[in-house]
Amino acid sequence: MKGALFPMVTFNGIECHNEWEITFEEIHRNADIPFAIYQYTRYTGDDSYVKDEGMDVLVSTARFWADRVHFSKRKGQYMIHGVTGPNEYENNVNNNWFTNTMAKWLLGYTLERWPLATEAAKKRLQVTDEELAKWQDIVDRMYLPEDKELGIFVQHDTYLDKDLRSKDTIPADQLPLNQHWSWDKILRSPFIKQADVLQGIYFLNDHYTKEEKERNYDFYEPMTVHESSLSPSIHAILAAELGKQDKAVEFYERTARLDLDNYNNDTVDGLHITSMSGSWLAIVQGFAGMRYNEDGISFAANFPGFYNSMSKKPTITAFFEV
Repeated sequence: MKGALFPMVTFNGIECHNEWEITFEEIHRNADIPFAIYQYTRYTGDDSYVKDEGMDVLVSTARFWADRVHFSKRKGQYMIHGVTGPNEYENNVNNNWFTNTMAKWLLGYTLERWPLATEAAKKRLQVTDEELAKWQDIVDRMYLPEDKELGIFVQHDTYLDKDLRSKDTIPADQLPLNQHWSWDKILRSPFIKQADVLQGIYFLNDHYTKEEKERNYDFYEPMTVHESSLSPSIHAILAAELGKQDKAVEFYERTARLDLDNYNNDTVDGLHITSMSGSWLAIVQGFAGMRYNEDGISFAANFPGFYNSMSKKPTITAFFEV
């Protein structure tokens, strides 16, 4: 495999995760991590890193994606088979929308930034015109599954063939699923562990219309069981943006109190730092509506009815009750 792949879990730079479906298949991380470079650059306006050392990250991961895709002659499009998307309750799926979308994004961002790289970075990385052309072709012809009739992005090629039903149909004494169901049953079910398509919409928020966000939220949220500490905050942010105040508060409280209330019956294993940071995101990006673009950072406050303001303290961000 050409290029470089970030490890899923490591203590020494070498992959230390012992589950193949995570180690070898959950490769969307190879675009998620470079996305942090993009976020830092857009938030701060400081592009010194992305022009030099960060270019090593972009080019190395772009080379990985260009080698990992394959071209379907039948469809005339590039595809990515055999992956685990953000929803870890499905393994070895083909064309996970989030994975394909983020791979396409990474290649496009690298193409955009490459002309601005330092001379030292260009000399070090030796990107050829053939590589640039291949990356652009993948961007232009990446397959992104969607259903025009439903108006949604499809989680992966066969997701809509499942027995689609709301999580409300699951008896309460069978939750959390991973402590009550066999993995065979979980993998065949329609239930989503954490934001998957919605994670992509959250990341690339300004790429999608409000209508697209709402249709995908309304379709996927009812089937999401939120048995990951990463999930409630993303749903809180999108719910707040879409004016779904009750849902936004519900998911904010769930991410803020995940360990206090032991929602997933796993607090004994340790605290979920991701949920703690998710609480901050739900407040700042959800209720305060913080967004960023080329014009800078903006806010579109959408506070719940029982709050009327927000204040930045030296170490905390807090709501003030009416």
